[in-house]
Amino acid sequence: MAYDLQEQDQLDAFKAFWNRYGNLLLTLVTVVLLAIAGWRGWGWWQQRQAAEAAALYEQLRDAVDKRDVARVKQASGPLFEGYGGTVYGSMGALLAARAYHDAGDLRAAKAPLAWAVEKAGDLEYRMLARLRLAGILLDEQAYDEALKLLTVPDAGAFAGALADRRGDVLLAQGKREEARAAYRQALEALEPGSALRPLVQLKLDALGGA
Repeated sequence: MAYDLQEQDQLDAFKAFWNRYGNLLLTLVTVVLLAIAGWRGWGWWQQRQAAEAAALYEQLRDAVDKRDVARVKQASGPLFEGYGGTVYGSMGALLAARAYHDAGDLRAAKAPLAWAVEKAGDLEYRMLARLRLAGILLDEQAYDEALKLLTVPDAGAFAGALADRRGDVLLAQGKREEARAAYRQALEALEPGSALRPLVQLKLDALGGA
C-alpha cells in the first residue's frame, strides 16, 4: 500500500515517538493493569473472608443460644485466629465471653475479652470488651488490675461508662470519696438521655453525693 507524503510523515513521527516512549508506555500500561487486577483480587479476598467469618459467627451464635460451651470453643478459636480482623471476630469475642460467663467460667470469659481489648478493629468493641473485662475483675476482687484497665485517656463516648465502672471498683475498695468523684465524673460525661444516668445518680445519692 502506497502512502502519500502526509501519511508518510505521520508514520515517521509515530515511529520516532514509539522508539522514544514505547517502552515507557508499555511499562505504565502494565503497572495500571496489575494495579486493577490487584484491587479486584483484594476485593474478592475481602468478600471471601467476610463470608467465611460470617459462617463461623453463625455457628458460634447457635452454640451460645444452645448453651453448648464445647461448640463455643470449637467455633470461636478459628474465628479469632483466621478472621480476627473482621467485625465478626470482634462480635464473636463478646459473644463467646458471655457464654463462658453464663456458664460460670470466669477465667475462660476473660480470654476473648482480653483479645478484643487489644485486637478488635472497632473502637466500640474494644471499649465494650474493656468494660466487661473490668466487671469480671471486679467480681474477682482484682481491683488494681480493673482500675488500670479502666484508665483510658481518650475514651470518647465511653468516658461516662468507664467512670461509672471505676466508681464501682473504688467503692468495693472502700474508697467512698474517690468513688463519689468517679460517679460525678460519669454524670458529667454521660448524655442527658443516657439510660445509665439514673443508675449512676442512685449510686451517687446512696453515697450522699447528690
